[in-house]
Amino acid sequence: MLKADGFNEAILGVWEDPWSDAPKRVVYSTKKCVDILARDMPAEEAVEYFGFNVVGSYVGECTPIFIDDYDDEQR
Repeated sequence: MLKADGFNEAILGVWEDPWSDAPKRVVYSTKKCVDILARDMPAEEAVEYFGFNVVGSYVGECTPIFIDDYDDEQR
């Protein structure tokens, strides 16, 4: 499994498809990932950085999964 560097606090669990040989994938909370980035940059910049540099990075079939767990009011 591949992990996204610096986002251990945002891990929700592991995804596994019991009906295929697909590799297990780490699942992250989008909100928690952005909160982690916002410690070092403005919140708006953290959202943009996360979308482009983290979610936008495909690293093969083991690419982590990011769950959009924002409430509509939090956006």
